[in-house]
Amino acid sequence: MRKLVIPVAVAVVIAVSATPAQAVDDINSKRLRDAVTVNGILSHERVLQRVANQNNGTRASGLPGYAASAAYVKQVLKQSGYKVKEQTFEFPFYQELAPAQLSQVSPTPTTYNTVTYDFSGSGDVTGTVVPTNDILVPPTPTPSSTSGCEASDFAPAPAGPSIALIQRGTCFFELKAANAQAAGYDAVIFMNEGQPGRDALFHGSMNRPFTIPGVGLSFADGAALYQQTQAGTVTAHVVTSTESSNRPTTNVIADSPGGDPNKVVVVGAHLDSVVPGPGINDNGSGTATILEIAKQISALKIKPRQKLRFAFWGAEEAGLLGSEHYVDTLPATELAKIYANLNFDMVGSPNYVRFVYDGDGSATGTAGPAGSAQIEEIFGKYFAGQGLATDPTAFDGRSDYGPFIAVGIPAGGLFSGAEGVKTPAQAAVYGGTAGVAYDPCYHQACDDINNLNVKALAELGDGAAHAVLTLALTKSGFFPDGSRAAARSAQNYDFDHRGSQAVR
Repeated sequence: MRKLVIPVAVAVVIAVSATPAQAVDDINSKRLRDAVTVNGILSHERVLQRVANQNNGTRASGLPGYAASAAYVKQVLKQSGYKVKEQTFEFPFYQELAPAQLSQVSPTPTTYNTVTYDFSGSGDVTGTVVPTNDILVPPTPTPSSTSGCEASDFAPAPAGPSIALIQRGTCFFELKAANAQAAGYDAVIFMNEGQPGRDALFHGSMNRPFTIPGVGLSFADGAALYQQTQAGTVTAHVVTSTESSNRPTTNVIADSPGGDPNKVVVVGAHLDSVVPGPGINDNGSGTATILEIAKQISALKIKPRQKLRFAFWGAEEAGLLGSEHYVDTLPATELAKIYANLNFDMVGSPNYVRFVYDGDGSATGTAGPAGSAQIEEIFGKYFAGQGLATDPTAFDGRSDYGPFIAVGIPAGGLFSGAEGVKTPAQAAVYGGTAGVAYDPCYHQACDDINNLNVKALAELGDGAAHAVLTLALTKSGFFPDGSRAAARSAQNYDFDHRGSQAVR
Protein backbone atom coordinates (compact mmCIF):
# COMPACT_ATOMS: atom_id res chain seq x y z
CA MET A 1 0.00 0.00 0.00
CA ARG A 2 1.19 3.47 -0.77
CA LYS A 3 3.10 5.34 1.89
CA LEU A 4 2.06 7.14 5.06
CA VAL A 5 0.00 9.80 3.39
CA ILE A 6 -3.10 11.79 2.98
CA PRO A 7 -4.21 10.51 -0.46
CA VAL A 8 -3.10 12.15 -3.68
CA ALA A 9 -5.65 14.57 -5.05
CA VAL A 10 -7.69 12.98 -7.82
CA ALA A 11 -9.53 15.02 -10.41
CA VAL A 12 -12.44 13.23 -12.04
CA VAL A 13 -14.72 14.45 -14.79
CA ILE A 14 -17.58 12.11 -15.65
CA ALA A 15 -20.12 12.57 -18.38
CA VAL A 16 -22.95 10.17 -17.59
CA SER A 17 -23.84 7.79 -20.36
CA ALA A 18 -27.45 7.47 -21.38
CA THR A 19 -26.98 3.72 -21.48
CA PRO A 20 -28.25 2.21 -18.23
CA ALA A 21 -26.10 -0.22 -16.30
CA GLN A 22 -27.15 -3.71 -15.36
CA ALA A 23 -26.03 -6.16 -12.75
CA VAL A 24 -23.77 -9.05 -13.67
CA ASP A 25 -24.99 -12.61 -13.16
CA ASP A 26 -25.28 -14.09 -9.70
CA ILE A 27 -22.65 -16.81 -9.43
CA ASN A 28 -22.54 -19.55 -6.80
CA SER A 29 -18.96 -19.33 -5.55
CA LYS A 30 -19.21 -21.68 -2.57
CA ARG A 31 -17.03 -24.39 -4.09
CA LEU A 32 -14.17 -21.96 -4.71
CA ARG A 33 -14.63 -20.20 -1.39
CA ASP A 34 -14.45 -23.51 0.44
CA ALA A 35 -11.19 -24.28 -1.38
CA VAL A 36 -9.58 -20.88 -0.68
CA THR A 37 -8.76 -21.33 2.99
CA VAL A 38 -6.92 -19.25 5.54
CA ASN A 39 -4.39 -22.05 5.84
CA GLY A 40 -3.78 -21.91 2.10
CA ILE A 41 -3.29 -18.14 2.20
CA LEU A 42 -0.97 -18.42 5.20
CA SER A 43 1.11 -21.07 3.45
CA HIS A 44 2.16 -18.40 0.95
CA GLU A 45 2.60 -15.78 3.66
CA ARG A 46 5.04 -18.02 5.50
CA VAL A 47 7.18 -18.33 2.40
CA LEU A 48 7.18 -14.54 1.98
CA GLN A 49 8.22 -14.17 5.62
CA ARG A 50 11.08 -16.62 5.10
CA VAL A 51 12.14 -14.69 2.01
CA ALA A 52 12.26 -11.49 4.07
CA ASN A 53 14.16 -13.24 6.87
CA GLN A 54 16.79 -14.34 4.37
CA ASN A 55 17.08 -10.87 2.79
CA ASN A 56 17.63 -8.35 5.57
CA GLY A 57 13.98 -8.17 6.55
CA THR A 58 12.63 -6.69 3.32
CA ARG A 59 11.02 -7.66 0.01
CA ALA A 60 11.24 -4.23 -1.62
CA SER A 61 11.53 -3.88 -5.40
CA GLY A 62 15.12 -3.49 -6.49
CA LEU A 63 16.42 -5.75 -3.71
CA PRO A 64 17.05 -9.53 -3.61
CA GLY A 65 13.99 -10.15 -1.42
CA TYR A 66 11.70 -8.97 -4.19
CA ALA A 67 13.38 -11.18 -6.77
CA ALA A 68 12.96 -14.18 -4.46
CA SER A 69 9.29 -13.30 -3.89
CA ALA A 70 8.72 -13.10 -7.65
CA ALA A 71 10.45 -16.44 -8.18
CA TYR A 72 8.14 -18.11 -5.66
CA VAL A 73 4.99 -16.62 -7.19
CA LYS A 74 6.10 -17.72 -10.66
CA GLN A 75 6.77 -21.26 -9.43
CA VAL A 76 3.30 -21.62 -7.88
CA LEU A 77 1.56 -20.21 -10.95
CA LYS A 78 3.48 -22.36 -13.42
CA GLN A 79 2.79 -25.48 -11.37
CA SER A 80 -0.90 -24.52 -11.50
CA GLY A 81 -0.90 -24.41 -15.28
CA TYR A 82 -0.83 -20.69 -15.95
CA LYS A 83 1.10 -19.04 -18.75
CA VAL A 84 3.54 -16.87 -16.78
CA LYS A 85 5.83 -14.06 -17.84
CA GLU A 86 7.86 -11.38 -16.11
CA GLN A 87 7.72 -7.83 -17.41
CA THR A 88 10.96 -6.01 -16.61
CA PHE A 89 11.20 -2.24 -16.17
CA GLU A 90 13.51 0.23 -14.47
CA PHE A 91 12.47 2.48 -11.63
CA PRO A 92 14.08 5.04 -9.31
CA PHE A 93 15.11 2.99 -6.29
CA TYR A 94 15.59 4.72 -2.96
CA GLN A 95 16.50 3.60 0.53
CA GLU A 96 17.55 5.25 3.75
CA LEU A 97 20.81 3.86 5.11
CA ALA A 98 20.65 5.52 8.54
CA PRO A 99 18.05 7.62 10.39
CA ALA A 100 18.08 11.35 9.81
CA GLN A 101 19.36 13.78 12.42
CA LEU A 102 18.14 17.36 12.88
CA SER A 103 19.17 19.73 15.64
CA GLN A 104 19.35 23.42 16.35
CA VAL A 105 22.90 24.49 17.12
CA SER A 106 22.16 28.08 18.10
CA PRO A 107 20.72 30.14 19.69
CA THR A 108 18.93 27.32 21.57
CA PRO A 109 20.51 23.88 21.24
CA THR A 110 17.59 21.52 20.49
CA THR A 111 17.31 18.01 19.12
CA TYR A 112 14.25 17.47 16.92
CA ASN A 113 12.24 14.38 16.07
CA THR A 114 12.64 14.12 12.30
CA VAL A 115 12.42 11.82 9.27
CA THR A 116 14.27 11.67 5.98
CA TYR A 117 12.08 12.49 3.00
CA ASP A 118 12.20 9.88 0.26
CA PHE A 119 14.73 10.63 -2.47
CA SER A 120 16.65 12.97 -0.19
CA GLY A 121 20.33 13.22 -0.94
CA SER A 122 22.97 12.24 1.60
CA GLY A 123 24.68 15.02 3.46
CA ASP A 124 25.94 16.61 6.66
CA VAL A 125 25.05 20.31 6.68
CA THR A 126 25.42 22.89 9.43
CA GLY A 127 24.04 26.19 8.24
CA THR A 128 21.76 29.17 8.64
CA VAL A 129 18.03 28.44 8.60
CA VAL A 130 16.15 30.70 6.18
CA PRO A 131 12.34 30.39 5.92
CA THR A 132 10.45 31.04 2.71
CA ASN A 133 8.60 34.35 2.58
CA ASP A 134 5.09 32.87 2.82
CA ILE A 135 5.03 30.53 5.82
CA LEU A 136 1.67 30.77 7.62
CA VAL A 137 1.96 30.69 11.41
CA PRO A 138 -0.72 30.23 12.65
CA PRO A 139 -2.04 28.28 9.65
CA THR A 140 -5.15 29.38 7.82
CA PRO A 141 -7.94 26.88 6.98
CA THR A 142 -7.93 28.07 3.34
CA PRO A 143 -6.10 28.63 1.17
CA SER A 144 -3.25 26.23 1.81
CA SER A 145 0.25 27.50 2.30
CA THR A 146 2.08 28.10 -0.98
CA SER A 147 5.47 28.05 0.74
CA GLY A 148 8.23 27.14 -1.70
CA CYS A 149 5.98 26.72 -4.74
CA GLU A 150 7.59 29.66 -6.59
CA ALA A 151 11.24 30.51 -7.05
CA SER A 152 10.52 33.99 -5.66
CA ASP A 153 9.55 32.44 -2.30
CA PHE A 154 13.24 31.98 -1.50
CA ALA A 155 15.57 34.73 -0.41
CA PRO A 156 19.03 34.45 -1.97
CA ALA A 157 20.99 31.90 0.01
CA PRO A 158 23.32 33.61 2.50
CA ALA A 159 27.07 33.16 2.37
CA GLY A 160 28.16 29.84 3.75
CA PRO A 161 25.97 26.73 4.18
CA SER A 162 22.23 27.42 4.40
CA ILE A 163 19.06 25.43 5.08
CA ALA A 164 15.65 26.37 3.70
CA LEU A 165 12.61 26.06 5.99
CA ILE A 166 9.53 25.25 3.88
CA GLN A 167 5.90 24.70 4.87
CA ARG A 168 3.82 21.89 3.40
CA GLY A 169 0.96 22.85 1.09
CA THR A 170 -0.38 23.51 -2.45
CA CYS A 171 2.40 21.99 -4.58
CA PHE A 172 4.50 18.84 -4.49
CA PHE A 173 7.59 18.52 -2.30
CA GLU A 174 9.58 17.89 -5.46
CA LEU A 175 8.90 21.42 -6.71
CA LYS A 176 9.63 22.98 -3.33
CA ALA A 177 12.98 21.14 -3.10
CA ALA A 178 13.91 22.02 -6.68
CA ASN A 179 13.23 25.71 -6.06
CA ALA A 180 15.32 25.63 -2.88
CA GLN A 181 18.22 23.92 -4.60
CA ALA A 182 18.07 26.36 -7.52
CA ALA A 183 18.22 29.24 -5.03
CA GLY A 184 21.48 27.84 -3.63
CA TYR A 185 20.35 26.12 -0.44
CA ASP A 186 22.31 23.13 0.85
CA ALA A 187 19.44 21.33 2.65
CA VAL A 188 15.70 21.66 3.19
CA ILE A 189 13.44 21.23 6.20
CA PHE A 190 9.76 20.55 5.45
CA MET A 191 7.42 21.54 8.28
CA ASN A 192 3.84 20.26 8.23
CA GLU A 193 1.09 22.72 7.36
CA GLY A 194 -0.71 22.97 10.71
CA GLN A 195 -4.37 22.26 10.10
CA PRO A 196 -5.98 19.34 11.95
CA GLY A 197 -4.69 16.14 10.33
CA ARG A 198 -1.75 18.01 8.82
CA ASP A 199 0.15 18.88 11.96
CA ALA A 200 2.14 15.79 12.98
CA LEU A 201 5.60 14.82 11.79
CA PHE A 202 4.97 13.80 8.18
CA HIS A 203 7.03 11.39 6.06
CA GLY A 204 6.88 12.72 2.52
CA SER A 205 8.74 12.24 -0.73
CA MET A 206 10.74 14.52 -3.00
CA ASN A 207 9.62 12.12 -5.75
CA ARG A 208 12.94 12.00 -7.63
CA PRO A 209 16.57 11.79 -6.55
CA PHE A 210 18.05 15.00 -5.12
CA THR A 211 21.60 15.76 -4.07
CA ILE A 212 20.61 17.93 -1.09
CA PRO A 213 19.25 16.50 2.18
CA GLY A 214 15.53 16.82 2.89
CA VAL A 215 14.02 16.19 6.33
CA GLY A 216 10.71 16.79 8.07
CA LEU A 217 9.34 18.55 11.15
CA SER A 218 5.97 18.59 12.83
CA PHE A 219 4.06 21.84 12.58
CA ALA A 220 4.67 22.65 16.24
CA ASP A 221 8.44 22.22 15.96
CA GLY A 222 8.54 23.96 12.59
CA ALA A 223 6.50 26.91 13.85
CA ALA A 224 8.78 27.33 16.87
CA LEU A 225 11.84 27.21 14.63
CA TYR A 226 10.24 29.73 12.26
CA GLN A 227 9.49 32.13 15.12
CA GLN A 228 13.11 31.99 16.20
CA THR A 229 14.27 32.91 12.69
CA GLN A 230 12.12 36.03 12.92
CA ALA A 231 14.02 37.11 16.01
CA GLY A 232 17.56 36.50 14.78
CA THR A 233 19.99 34.11 13.15
CA VAL A 234 19.34 30.40 13.72
CA THR A 235 21.85 27.69 12.90
CA ALA A 236 20.83 24.06 12.44
CA HIS A 237 22.55 20.75 11.74
CA VAL A 238 21.07 18.23 9.26
CA VAL A 239 22.46 14.73 8.61
CA THR A 240 21.04 12.20 6.14
CA SER A 241 22.37 8.93 4.72
CA THR A 242 20.55 7.61 1.65
CA GLU A 243 20.98 5.72 -1.60
CA SER A 244 19.22 6.46 -4.90
CA SER A 245 19.71 4.73 -8.24
CA ASN A 246 17.80 3.36 -11.20
CA ARG A 247 17.25 -0.37 -10.77
CA PRO A 248 15.37 -3.10 -12.64
CA THR A 249 12.36 -4.85 -11.20
CA THR A 250 9.49 -6.90 -12.61
CA ASN A 251 5.77 -7.47 -12.79
CA VAL A 252 4.70 -11.13 -12.70
CA ILE A 253 1.79 -11.72 -15.11
CA ALA A 254 -0.07 -15.04 -15.36
CA ASP A 255 -2.88 -15.88 -17.81
CA SER A 256 -5.39 -18.67 -17.38
CA PRO A 257 -5.12 -21.29 -20.14
CA GLY A 258 -8.82 -20.81 -21.02
CA GLY A 259 -11.25 -17.94 -21.29
CA ASP A 260 -12.11 -15.39 -23.96
CA PRO A 261 -8.85 -13.58 -24.84
CA ASN A 262 -10.93 -10.58 -25.92
CA LYS A 263 -12.40 -10.20 -22.42
CA VAL A 264 -9.62 -10.19 -19.85
CA VAL A 265 -10.20 -9.73 -16.12
CA VAL A 266 -7.00 -8.47 -14.49
CA VAL A 267 -6.78 -9.51 -10.83
CA GLY A 268 -3.97 -7.59 -9.20
CA ALA A 269 -2.00 -7.15 -5.98
CA HIS A 270 1.37 -5.54 -5.44
CA LEU A 271 4.15 -7.92 -4.56
CA ASP A 272 6.70 -5.50 -3.13
CA SER A 273 7.13 -4.34 0.45
CA VAL A 274 8.59 -1.07 1.64
CA VAL A 275 12.32 -1.13 2.36
CA PRO A 276 11.96 -0.96 6.18
CA GLY A 277 9.89 -4.13 6.55
CA PRO A 278 8.82 -7.53 5.22
CA GLY A 279 5.38 -6.35 4.14
CA ILE A 280 3.44 -9.43 5.21
CA ASN A 281 0.16 -7.53 5.44
CA ASP A 282 1.14 -4.78 2.99
CA ASN A 283 0.93 -6.46 0.66
CA GLY A 284 1.76 -10.07 1.36
CA SER A 285 -1.90 -10.49 2.31
CA GLY A 286 -3.19 -9.41 -1.10
CA THR A 287 -0.46 -11.36 -2.88
CA ALA A 288 -1.10 -14.56 -0.94
CA THR A 289 -4.87 -14.25 -1.37
CA ILE A 290 -4.93 -13.92 -5.15
CA LEU A 291 -2.17 -16.52 -5.49
CA GLU A 292 -4.29 -19.01 -3.57
CA ILE A 293 -7.38 -18.08 -5.61
CA ALA A 294 -5.43 -18.70 -8.82
CA LYS A 295 -4.13 -22.02 -7.48
CA GLN A 296 -7.56 -23.27 -6.42
CA ILE A 297 -9.29 -22.21 -9.65
CA SER A 298 -6.80 -24.44 -11.43
CA ALA A 299 -7.09 -27.28 -8.92
CA LEU A 300 -10.90 -27.26 -9.21
CA LYS A 301 -10.61 -27.24 -13.03
CA ILE A 302 -12.86 -24.21 -13.28
CA LYS A 303 -13.10 -23.04 -16.88
CA PRO A 304 -13.48 -19.24 -16.96
CA ARG A 305 -15.67 -17.62 -19.60
CA GLN A 306 -13.45 -14.51 -19.50
CA LYS A 307 -9.68 -14.93 -19.48
CA LEU A 308 -8.22 -14.40 -16.02
CA ARG A 309 -4.95 -12.53 -15.73
CA PHE A 310 -3.33 -12.55 -12.30
CA ALA A 311 -0.89 -9.66 -11.91
CA PHE A 312 1.68 -9.22 -9.16
CA TRP A 313 2.94 -5.66 -9.43
CA GLY A 314 6.45 -4.42 -8.69
CA ALA A 315 7.46 -0.99 -7.39
CA GLU A 316 4.01 -0.10 -6.10
CA GLU A 317 5.57 1.40 -3.01
CA ALA A 318 7.63 3.69 -5.25
CA GLY A 319 4.45 5.14 -6.75
CA LEU A 320 2.34 2.51 -8.60
CA LEU A 321 5.18 2.16 -11.06
CA GLY A 322 4.62 -1.48 -11.97
CA SER A 323 0.93 -1.19 -12.80
CA GLU A 324 1.54 2.17 -14.44
CA HIS A 325 4.25 0.66 -16.65
CA TYR A 326 1.97 -2.22 -17.57
CA VAL A 327 -0.94 0.00 -18.62
CA ASP A 328 1.26 2.58 -20.35
CA THR A 329 3.13 0.00 -22.46
CA LEU A 330 0.21 -2.27 -23.31
CA PRO A 331 -0.63 -2.00 -27.03
CA ALA A 332 -3.95 -0.29 -27.67
CA THR A 333 -5.43 -3.46 -29.13
CA GLU A 334 -4.56 -5.36 -25.94
CA LEU A 335 -5.69 -2.56 -23.63
CA ALA A 336 -9.10 -2.65 -25.30
CA LYS A 337 -9.45 -6.32 -24.31
CA ILE A 338 -9.26 -5.67 -20.57
CA TYR A 339 -12.77 -6.17 -19.25
CA ALA A 340 -12.23 -5.19 -15.61
CA ASN A 341 -9.62 -4.83 -12.89
CA LEU A 342 -9.86 -6.18 -9.37
CA ASN A 343 -7.34 -4.90 -6.81
CA PHE A 344 -6.49 -6.41 -3.43
CA ASP A 345 -4.07 -4.29 -1.44
CA MET A 346 -4.04 -5.27 2.26
CA VAL A 347 -6.74 -7.73 3.31
CA GLY A 348 -5.36 -8.93 6.66
CA SER A 349 -5.05 -5.80 8.82
CA PRO A 350 -5.04 -6.55 12.56
CA ASN A 351 -7.67 -3.89 13.43
CA TYR A 352 -9.54 -4.36 10.17
CA VAL A 353 -12.63 -3.00 8.50
CA ARG A 354 -14.25 -4.59 5.43
CA PHE A 355 -13.70 -1.69 3.04
CA VAL A 356 -15.14 -1.91 -0.50
CA TYR A 357 -14.11 0.54 -3.24
CA ASP A 358 -16.95 2.98 -3.81
CA GLY A 359 -17.52 2.26 -7.50
CA ASP A 360 -20.61 4.43 -7.90
CA GLY A 361 -19.26 7.32 -5.83
CA SER A 362 -22.44 7.46 -3.76
CA ALA A 363 -20.62 7.52 -0.42
CA THR A 364 -17.38 9.33 -1.20
CA GLY A 365 -18.20 11.46 -4.24
CA THR A 366 -15.53 9.86 -6.42
CA ALA A 367 -16.97 7.33 -8.87
CA GLY A 368 -14.97 4.85 -10.87
CA PRO A 369 -15.34 4.27 -14.60
CA ALA A 370 -18.63 2.87 -15.89
CA GLY A 371 -18.94 -0.71 -14.70
CA SER A 372 -17.24 0.03 -11.37
CA ALA A 373 -20.64 0.38 -9.71
CA GLN A 374 -21.50 -3.15 -10.78
CA ILE A 375 -18.23 -4.44 -9.34
CA GLU A 376 -19.00 -2.67 -6.06
CA GLU A 377 -22.42 -4.33 -6.14
CA ILE A 378 -20.82 -7.78 -6.50
CA PHE A 379 -19.00 -7.27 -3.21
CA GLY A 380 -21.94 -5.54 -1.53
CA LYS A 381 -24.42 -8.30 -2.37
CA TYR A 382 -21.98 -11.01 -1.36
CA PHE A 383 -21.19 -9.57 2.08
CA ALA A 384 -24.84 -8.69 2.72
CA GLY A 385 -25.73 -12.28 1.92
CA GLN A 386 -23.23 -13.40 4.56
CA GLY A 387 -24.65 -10.97 7.12
CA LEU A 388 -21.44 -8.94 7.08
CA ALA A 389 -21.31 -5.15 7.05
CA THR A 390 -19.00 -3.15 4.78
CA ASP A 391 -17.72 0.41 4.64
CA PRO A 392 -16.97 2.33 1.44
CA THR A 393 -13.50 3.52 0.51
CA ALA A 394 -12.82 6.03 -2.22
CA PHE A 395 -11.16 5.69 -5.61
CA ASP A 396 -8.38 8.00 -4.47
CA GLY A 397 -5.59 6.81 -6.77
CA ARG A 398 -3.75 5.21 -3.91
CA SER A 399 -3.20 1.71 -5.23
CA ASP A 400 -2.69 -0.23 -8.44
CA TYR A 401 -6.20 0.25 -9.78
CA GLY A 402 -5.23 3.89 -10.41
CA PRO A 403 -3.61 3.41 -13.85
CA PHE A 404 -6.57 1.25 -14.94
CA ILE A 405 -9.32 3.67 -14.01
CA ALA A 406 -7.25 6.47 -15.55
CA VAL A 407 -7.91 4.90 -18.96
CA GLY A 408 -11.56 4.07 -18.25
CA ILE A 409 -11.32 0.42 -17.20
CA PRO A 410 -13.91 -0.49 -14.53
CA ALA A 411 -12.36 -1.54 -11.26
CA GLY A 412 -13.09 -2.56 -7.73
CA GLY A 413 -11.66 -4.38 -4.80
CA LEU A 414 -11.29 -4.79 -1.08
CA PHE A 415 -9.12 -3.13 1.55
CA SER A 416 -8.75 -3.88 5.26
CA GLY A 417 -7.25 -0.52 6.27
CA ALA A 418 -3.78 0.96 6.65
CA GLU A 419 -2.62 3.90 8.78
CA GLY A 420 -6.12 5.35 9.21
CA VAL A 421 -7.65 5.21 12.68
CA LYS A 422 -10.68 3.05 13.47
CA THR A 423 -13.67 5.07 14.60
CA PRO A 424 -15.91 4.18 17.55
CA ALA A 425 -18.73 3.47 15.08
CA GLN A 426 -16.51 1.06 13.14
CA ALA A 427 -15.38 -0.66 16.34
CA ALA A 428 -19.03 -1.19 17.28
CA VAL A 429 -19.67 -2.95 13.96
CA TYR A 430 -16.40 -4.79 13.29
CA GLY A 431 -14.90 -5.19 16.74
CA GLY A 432 -11.31 -4.23 17.32
CA THR A 433 -10.14 -1.05 19.02
CA ALA A 434 -11.37 2.46 18.35
CA GLY A 435 -8.71 5.14 18.22
CA VAL A 436 -6.06 2.69 16.95
CA ALA A 437 -4.80 2.36 13.39
CA TYR A 438 -6.26 -0.39 11.24
CA ASP A 439 -2.69 -1.63 10.87
CA PRO A 440 -0.43 -0.31 13.65
CA CYS A 441 2.59 -1.87 11.89
CA TYR A 442 1.89 -0.22 8.53
CA HIS A 443 5.17 0.30 6.64
CA GLN A 444 7.24 -0.81 9.62
CA ALA A 445 9.55 -3.70 10.45
CA CYS A 446 6.80 -5.22 12.61
CA ASP A 447 4.63 -5.89 9.52
CA ASP A 448 5.54 -9.55 9.81
CA ILE A 449 3.73 -12.89 9.97
CA ASN A 450 2.29 -11.94 13.38
CA ASN A 451 0.72 -8.79 11.93
CA LEU A 452 -2.28 -10.56 10.38
CA ASN A 453 -5.88 -10.98 11.44
CA VAL A 454 -6.97 -14.45 10.31
CA LYS A 455 -10.64 -13.45 10.53
CA ALA A 456 -9.97 -10.64 8.06
CA LEU A 457 -8.14 -13.06 5.77
CA ALA A 458 -11.08 -15.47 5.92
CA GLU A 459 -13.80 -12.89 5.27
CA LEU A 460 -12.02 -10.77 2.68
CA GLY A 461 -10.42 -13.82 1.09
CA ASP A 462 -13.89 -15.28 0.51
CA GLY A 463 -15.12 -11.95 -0.84
CA ALA A 464 -12.18 -11.77 -3.22
CA ALA A 465 -12.73 -15.34 -4.42
CA HIS A 466 -16.41 -14.64 -5.03
CA ALA A 467 -15.72 -11.50 -7.08
CA VAL A 468 -13.00 -13.16 -9.16
CA LEU A 469 -15.25 -16.11 -9.97
CA THR A 470 -18.23 -13.87 -10.71
CA LEU A 471 -16.33 -11.78 -13.24
CA ALA A 472 -14.72 -14.90 -14.68
CA LEU A 473 -18.02 -16.70 -15.28
CA THR A 474 -20.67 -14.01 -15.82
CA LYS A 475 -22.49 -14.15 -19.15
CA SER A 476 -23.85 -10.63 -18.74
CA GLY A 477 -21.84 -7.49 -19.33
CA PHE A 478 -22.10 -4.25 -17.44
CA PHE A 479 -24.61 -2.80 -19.96
CA PRO A 480 -27.75 -4.11 -21.69
CA ASP A 481 -25.87 -4.93 -24.88
CA GLY A 482 -23.71 -7.31 -22.88
CA SER A 483 -20.62 -5.13 -22.94
CA ARG A 484 -18.94 -2.32 -21.10
CA ALA A 485 -17.68 -0.55 -24.22
CA ALA A 486 -20.88 1.45 -24.55
CA ALA A 487 -19.89 3.83 -21.79
CA ARG A 488 -16.19 4.23 -22.46
CA SER A 489 -16.48 7.10 -24.91
CA ALA A 490 -18.69 9.00 -22.47
CA GLN A 491 -15.98 9.38 -19.87
CA ASN A 492 -12.91 11.48 -19.39
CA TYR A 493 -10.48 10.85 -16.56
CA ASP A 494 -7.56 12.93 -15.34
CA PHE A 495 -5.82 11.16 -12.50
CA ASP A 496 -2.59 12.21 -10.83
CA HIS A 497 -1.38 8.87 -9.47
CA ARG A 498 2.23 9.83 -8.94
CA GLY A 499 4.06 8.62 -5.86
CA SER A 500 1.66 9.27 -3.01
CA GLN A 501 4.30 10.65 -0.67
CA ALA A 502 4.67 13.53 -3.08
CA VAL A 503 1.35 14.85 -1.80
CA ARG A 504 0.93 18.51 -1.27
